[in-house]
Amino acid sequence: MINLPTMPGITTQQVATSRLLQHVRLSGPESGEPVIFIHGNVSSGTFWEETMLALPEGFRGIAPDLRGYGESEFKPVDATRGLGDFADDILALADALGCDRFHVVGHSMGGSVVFQLLATAPERLQTITLAAPGSPYGFGGTKDLEGTPCWPDFAGSGGGLVSPEFAGLLAAQDRGIDNPRASPRLVMNSFYWKVPFRTDREEVLLSSMFTIRVKADHYPGDMVKSANWPGVGPGVIGPNNALSPKYVGDLVERILSAEHKPPILWIHGADDQIVSDMSFFDLGTLGKIQAVPDWPGEEAFPPQPMKGQTRRVLQRYIEAGGYFHEIELADCGHSPYLEKPKAFNSAFHTLLHKK
Repeated sequence: MINLPTMPGITTQQVATSRLLQHVRLSGPESGEPVIFIHGNVSSGTFWEETMLALPEGFRGIAPDLRGYGESEFKPVDATRGLGDFADDILALADALGCDRFHVVGHSMGGSVVFQLLATAPERLQTITLAAPGSPYGFGGTKDLEGTPCWPDFAGSGGGLVSPEFAGLLAAQDRGIDNPRASPRLVMNSFYWKVPFRTDREEVLLSSMFTIRVKADHYPGDMVKSANWPGVGPGVIGPNNALSPKYVGDLVERILSAEHKPPILWIHGADDQIVSDMSFFDLGTLGKIQAVPDWPGEEAFPPQPMKGQTRRVLQRYIEAGGYFHEIELADCGHSPYLEKPKAFNSAFHTLLHKK
């Protein structure tokens, strides 16, 4: 297990919950209003440290490593529950820390976990901040603003989308730049944020990527063969399969029908290449630009309109009595809280004080 250094002002703790032992980073006074930060895929809670340290006075930052990441206990993710395992882990952590209600912030896959929390326990959420979240309809394999699947078996989503080269280099903890398509360092600096941005904590965040458990029952997870392009569909275990639209179910309807609707801030980069309407991690986009052969065409398998789907759901959230505010940051990629911390924190802190 990799032990990552922390910034001054951040402490760590192993918290025994009713579900698993979770490694947690903490900032601010124990008596402060709790703010739970949920990290994205192929990362860990350390990505949030600068944002935690910038919290206003009177707030307590809490950033767990999700199961299968960082220094938390490993337990497999049951993908057939969607992101339910992650959401239930967060609720169990809040219970263990005595947090009846809390603010929540999620980045990328962590934002998708927040959508699951919003469907599961909205009454426990004071405010929601979504930083470049995945679509509420999952990642890959859908083709319109309503999240209609491209194929009945949801082919083109799940663990089969992960590059075996990338997974292998993560497992090897490769810190080089020899593989232009799959070196973790190059993937981070090309896609996690917009070039030429570089973080001062590059080596720590790269090490954080290596904490993901690359193994048969986690990452990239299993897959099934499909008669539909691109020939693979989602399996039943691991985070990438949990992100498949196959397991979204009635999540959106539950969000919209809930009586309690906490205020939502959605903040994202205009130049995000991971979560966008032309994501370079979506097979619809890769087929369209001929990076993956035998694409069946725009009508059958277009690029997933990820941001468009999120915007439509949040517009419906307003229509159902909720509140959301969208901010798109220019010259910004997939990590607005790191790339544009001043703009991000200004909007985030304003929401924290919203009553």
